[in-house]
Amino acid sequence: MLGLVGEHGHTGRMSSDRLGLIATDPAVLSGQAVIAGTRVPVSVVLDCLAAGMSAEQIVEEYPTLTSEGVQAAAAYGALLAREELVPLGPE
Repeated sequence: MLGLVGEHGHTGRMSSDRLGLIATDPAVLSGQAVIAGTRVPVSVVLDCLAAGMSAEQIVEEYPTLTSEGVQAAAAYGALLAREELVPLGPE
């Protein structure tokens, strides 16, 4: 998959490196979570993954993204699915 599952089948907590790739800023897309340095919302990346696109296809479709950004979006989505609150400040 995207390298998110650990050796024992769990993801653990989102690393600060990955968290650093997610940004929110009220001046960018009304504060939606985006991949840092882009205007690509995390939700768009998650929609692409849900539609069966690979990280490579997503990066091809959105050239400002990196595969690390796609992984960060997936990890952030997993955090939200576990209902953890992750405070994000402006970049």
